[in-house]
Amino acid sequence: MSDAVPATMTAIEIKEPGGPEVLVPVERPVPQPGTGDLLLKIEAAGVNRPDVMQRQGNYNPPPGTTDIPGLEVAGTVVAAGPSTEGRQVGDRLCALVAGGGYAEYCLVPAPQALPIPKGFDMIQAAALPETFFTVWTNVFDRGRLQAGETFLVHGGSSGIGTVAIQLAKAFGARVVTTAGSEEKCQVCRHLGADLAVNYREDDFVEKARAFTDGKGVNLILDMVGGDYLPRDIDCLAPDGRLVMIAFQRGPKAELNFAKVMVNRLTITGSTLRPRSVIEKGGIAADLERNVWPKLEAREIKPIIHTTFPLAQAAEAHALMESSAHIGKIMLVV
Repeated sequence: MSDAVPATMTAIEIKEPGGPEVLVPVERPVPQPGTGDLLLKIEAAGVNRPDVMQRQGNYNPPPGTTDIPGLEVAGTVVAAGPSTEGRQVGDRLCALVAGGGYAEYCLVPAPQALPIPKGFDMIQAAALPETFFTVWTNVFDRGRLQAGETFLVHGGSSGIGTVAIQLAKAFGARVVTTAGSEEKCQVCRHLGADLAVNYREDDFVEKARAFTDGKGVNLILDMVGGDYLPRDIDCLAPDGRLVMIAFQRGPKAELNFAKVMVNRLTITGSTLRPRSVIEKGGIAADLERNVWPKLEAREIKPIIHTTFPLAQAAEAHALMESSAHIGKIMLVV
């Protein structure tokens, strides 16, 4: 550890499960990098739905992971443990982490770190890891999206949604999305959505089937769950795939599995946080190879709604829970 690294740091602690007000600044020891770890001095961190779930007591960190929330960061390497070849003190990186992002310093497994794309500032870079890792592994790995297919993503104006729309279009798919207002639908169209459905006013199944001449969509990325699940099944084309990544309306639903059998549908899902460093490192390598050039060419970009100072993490969470935002909410350290 460099002599310039202090012994303690400011971090945001979840005082107890509850509302945004339970997020409080505290002093914590600066973590020590172990084998395979980098210590980053953080400049920005992303706020994500899993952080809200953790704060509410509904999404505990994996065993051995810090209780400090925060899943994506950008900053500068100030110390490195053994077996971090290819990375060194002074490198400017963004990274996916299993926790610890809401702090001045954060440990990062070296395979999960990526270079800052050329032309990006730290806030833009910190907006990348959680959403891009999630979309890539679920839409392109598990969902097997191909050029020419039709892809439906719910919540198109969210951080996940804005990335999913852009990536699907960049790789040659047609995109259908849902959003909760005409303003949000217009943003989705601007990002490349071929059809944006205001779910408060229209039936997305009816609109998507009309858009596909009755065939249905090939792939759905769903973070809503609940009563959306049987409607997703109704929306899929033969050999269609449904990928679940969250359950804002709950994880349970009644499904007609005869439709699944007759149309040869695939239902799958995943969570990113518990996966191994090796698996996440593989996703990082795929992103650097396939997506980072598109970011640097400005073919795609993170959509940032607003920023808050680290000490105002509670206000950032209140905004996220209001769903008034479009794109990412960021903390600046």
